[in-house]
Amino acid sequence: EDVKGSLKLLGSKGTTGTQASFLELFDGDQETIDRIDPMIAEKMGFKACCPVSGQTYSRKVDTRVVNVLAGIAASAHKLSNDIRLLQHLKEVEEPFEKTQIGSSAMAYKRNPMRSERIASLSRYVMVDALNPAITSATQWFERTLDDSANKRLSVPEGFLAVDGILDLCLNVVDGLVVYPKVIEKRLMSELPFMATENIMMDAVKAGGDRQELHERIRELSMEAGKNVKEKGLDNNLLELIAADPAFNLSEEELKKTMDPSRYTGRAALQVEAFLKDTAAPVLEANRDVLGMSAEINV
Repeated sequence: EDVKGSLKLLGSKGTTGTQASFLELFDGDQETIDRIDPMIAEKMGFKACCPVSGQTYSRKVDTRVVNVLAGIAASAHKLSNDIRLLQHLKEVEEPFEKTQIGSSAMAYKRNPMRSERIASLSRYVMVDALNPAITSATQWFERTLDDSANKRLSVPEGFLAVDGILDLCLNVVDGLVVYPKVIEKRLMSELPFMATENIMMDAVKAGGDRQELHERIRELSMEAGKNVKEKGLDNNLLELIAADPAFNLSEEELKKTMDPSRYTGRAALQVEAFLKDTAAPVLEANRDVLGMSAEINV
């Protein structure tokens, strides 16, 4: 909306942009010529026309438009990557049809094919943004075929690809499956490491030396990490800290720090504020197109 609202129409500039033919047509009447572009802009739904141009408008305009599409694609790609990583960890899954084949070779697999397709199309659009930039940089004094032919491919194809990307995003988000128990299990296995700062502060309150405690936590974290990675054992960092007299904290006291809600900060409030103050007004302004769904063939 920001870019669309700032676009200017080429206007009626004549063969080379100088409006020379209008001087002839209106017997040199400058005031009449000056009224033409504003009238055309209003009729076509634009606020103004380009004040100076050649035969065509500057292709830098196309770069602004396609860069918006590339920005959408980059966000969609990030979303699809996150979903693919979380599906690998079995924490979430994109929709999976009853008869869908997840892999042509391995029947048990449930590959995130929609998210993979989002990434593929998004990569195309991000690279496509180079097209109008290069066309703009190499635009000659007049419109040439390398200019117009490239534009007629890169700009429409960018829009078509983003349309497909957003259809896929709608489909994925609409049917996303979350597995809270898997998330909780992984979170609790890592939480002792995440809680070390709080544990250190509690130990300082109990009379410990901050510098000494920081070094001991570093050493014990390395030991616990080694147990997990090399020996395949559970994370025993809390037991190691409880056994260290420098902390003066019991295992029972340490376990009280294992409430995940203590480490989320203002995340919930931030999301709620975003939905209310940022997302809701946009949705309200586009209410007439809400309720769309997307059927995807996989």
